[in-house]
Amino acid sequence: MNILLLGSGGREDALAWGLRQSPSCAELFAAPGNPGIARWAECLAIDPSDPAQVVASAVARNIGLVVVGPEAPLVAGVADACRAAGIAVFGPDAAAAMLEGSKGFTKDLCLAEGIPTARFVRIADTDAALAALDDFGLPVVVKADGLAAGKGVTVAMTRAEAEDAVREAGGAPLVIEEFLEGEEASLFALVDGETAIPLASAQDHKRVGEGDTGPNTGGMGAYSPAPVLTPELEARAMEEIVRPTARAMARAGTPFSGLLYAGLMLTAEGPKLIEYNVRFGDPECEAIVPRLKGDLAALLLSVAEGRLGEVVPELSDQHSMTVILAAEGYPGTPKKGGTIDAIEAAERVPGVTVFHAGTARHASGALLSVGGRVLAVTALGDTLAEARARAYQAVDAIDFADGFHRRDIGWRELERRP
Repeated sequence: MNILLLGSGGREDALAWGLRQSPSCAELFAAPGNPGIARWAECLAIDPSDPAQVVASAVARNIGLVVVGPEAPLVAGVADACRAAGIAVFGPDAAAAMLEGSKGFTKDLCLAEGIPTARFVRIADTDAALAALDDFGLPVVVKADGLAAGKGVTVAMTRAEAEDAVREAGGAPLVIEEFLEGEEASLFALVDGETAIPLASAQDHKRVGEGDTGPNTGGMGAYSPAPVLTPELEARAMEEIVRPTARAMARAGTPFSGLLYAGLMLTAEGPKLIEYNVRFGDPECEAIVPRLKGDLAALLLSVAEGRLGEVVPELSDQHSMTVILAAEGYPGTPKKGGTIDAIEAAERVPGVTVFHAGTARHASGALLSVGGRVLAVTALGDTLAEARARAYQAVDAIDFADGFHRRDIGWRELERRP
């Protein structure tokens, strides 16, 4: 079948890489793509969040499956439009995408279904939000209700930080919630309505600085699997969090179909939901896809067609690590236009693939940074330590003067198991 992949980041480059290797993929198209994705797919200059453009492009190219990478097209109703046109699509309808589109929506669902999560309030008034802080101790978490590209969360260690986060919202809807003690892990599950099965675990690194310091980012690195999410904890998370969510969405007439990413806090009482994403995480996707065995395209199609019960996803026993190279200034105002060289040298390291997240081609052919997260360097290894050593060997081979990266991805796990 012909496949159309929507998006232009590192997540989409990893998906394109995996789809291109799938025996069931005939031709692969991407919209809008990037120079890395162009290695695997024909890139199309269409708006991935415009349902009419996506459907027209899919029909013109006899697309058998649309794979939606980022969240914005899902919230915009691209999956709805594809299904209405009879095109199989991997990704939820707009109503089900509210699990990510509104943190308040998800918190209300958790409350109604008895799904373990942090105590919270929803507020859309600055004065009321400032007053509500009195009901929470410190630290306290202040979240933008809507989409924020992974950066709309403030973990305030002081009252002043919490008040600043509230005022910066300018009266926009917020969720204020208690700070949960524990370690974070991510669980990725495939859902085709009421059926939900685990796919993979990962742990990412949101803070910009080493030792998990500084402001939140979209993610500075990740590894998979996350051993801290033991089989027992994963089973609890599926039974207490993911499957009740899938049942509730189906019961409400808005069944979820696609990839449900549960951000978990592993507390002393067990796993609790931090938030949902309704698509693969970035950079977790870059760490997970290289571990997947078999036909990725066929797996995603089984979800789109409601046949998830017929398949069993297979994962390699290898460990993977992804290290993000970001542009100086990220997550604030990143530098743009810096040249990038020697990716080929990096990919000569065994087990390494370099995914493009924020790159562009100059008319001269030079590869340039367009700011933000620029490259995702992923390595496989028989152990996490081996994957890490390979990842950093590859990072060090890349010539990107305007870039920076963390040197401690995987540090918690490697301290536990050197």
